[in-house]
Amino acid sequence: MKLDLYFGRRFFGAFLLVTSVFFGIVFLIDLVEQMRRFSSDQVGLMEGMRLALLNAPSSMYRMLPLLVILATITLFLSLARTSEMVVTRASGRSALRSLVAPVFSAIIIGVIGVAVFNPIVAATSKQFEIVSSRYANSGASISSVSDKGLWLRQASGDGQIVIQAQRSNLDGTRFFGVVFYGFDATGAVSYRINAAEAVLEPGAWVLSKAKRWTFDAQDNPETAAVLQAKLEVPSDLTRDQIRDSFGEPSAIPIWELPNFISQLKRAGFSALQHQVWLQMELANPALLAAMVLIGAGFTMRHTRFGRTGLMVLFAVLLGFSIYFLRNFAQVLGENGQLPVYVAAWAPPLAGICMSLGLLLHTEDG
Repeated sequence: MKLDLYFGRRFFGAFLLVTSVFFGIVFLIDLVEQMRRFSSDQVGLMEGMRLALLNAPSSMYRMLPLLVILATITLFLSLARTSEMVVTRASGRSALRSLVAPVFSAIIIGVIGVAVFNPIVAATSKQFEIVSSRYANSGASISSVSDKGLWLRQASGDGQIVIQAQRSNLDGTRFFGVVFYGFDATGAVSYRINAAEAVLEPGAWVLSKAKRWTFDAQDNPETAAVLQAKLEVPSDLTRDQIRDSFGEPSAIPIWELPNFISQLKRAGFSALQHQVWLQMELANPALLAAMVLIGAGFTMRHTRFGRTGLMVLFAVLLGFSIYFLRNFAQVLGENGQLPVYVAAWAPPLAGICMSLGLLLHTEDG
C-alpha cells in the first residue's frame, strides 16, 4: 500500500511539473497571438494577458492526454534511472501491479477534469469569445435554445432582429410558430411579426400567414396591424451560419449538456454532435488510463537496455495515434456513420487493450 501511495504521489508530481511547463509555453504563445491579432490601440499588454489567460484553460484541457503520457514517461524514466523499478520487481511485484497507482491517479485526473475543469473551460471559453468579439467589433448572429424554443438574433439594416420559434427542422432553415421582433438603432422595439412558418431563402425569410404590428406614436398598434399570406423579411443569414451559431459543444458545461440535448431535440435540431461530445467527455478517464499504459509499455524498462530515446518516441507516436483515432471516430460519430457509444468509447478501450497486450508481452511474457 505504501509503495502504491509512493508511485501515485510521484505520478501526480510529474503531472504537475509537465502541466506547469506546458501552461507557461501555451500562455506565452497565446499572448503573442493576441497581441498580433489586435491592434496596439485596442489591446495592450494587460488586455492581451487577460485574453491569453481566458484561452489557456481550453488549450490545456485539449492537451490533457498528451500531458498524462508525458507525465508517465517522466515518472518511469526517473524510476529507471534510480533503479527503483529494479528493486520493486526484485521484491516480487509484477509490472502490472506497479501500474495500479499511476492508472488510478490518471482516472482521478480524468474524473476531476470532466467534473470540475470542463465547466471552468466552458465558462472561460464563453468569456474569451465575448471579450475578443468586443475588441473585434464582431456583429455575428447569436442563437440559443431554451425551454420556450429557439431564439435567434440577426443584424438588420437599421438595428437588430430577434427571432423566436417553437421548433425548427434539422438544418435550421424552416421555423414553426415564429415571432420576429424588430429593434431600431436605439434598441427600441419597432415592429413585431407573428407567423405560422418562416423559411430561409437566399437573402430573406419568407413568412407564411403573417401578422405585423408596427409600434410608433399611435396608441393602439392593433388598429394598424396587417395580415399577409406571404411576407419577406430581409436576411443575410445562411443555413451554415444558423447551425454554427449554436457554438461548439465544448462551450456548454457537461452538467448542463444533457438538458441542452433534450432542448435541441424539442426545438427540432439534431443533437448528434452534442451526444457524441458528451460520451467522449465521459470516456476521458478511460483515455487517460490508456495513455498511462501506453507510456509505461515503452518506458517501464531499465536504462541499461539502451534506446531510451527511441522508446520515448514510440510511446509519444502511439499516444498521438490513439488521439488521432479518437478525433477521427468523433467525426464519424457526428456524421452518423458510427453509433455514438462506439465513436466515443472504442478508441480508449482499443488503446487500453493494445497497451495491455504490449505490457504482457514485454514484461510478463
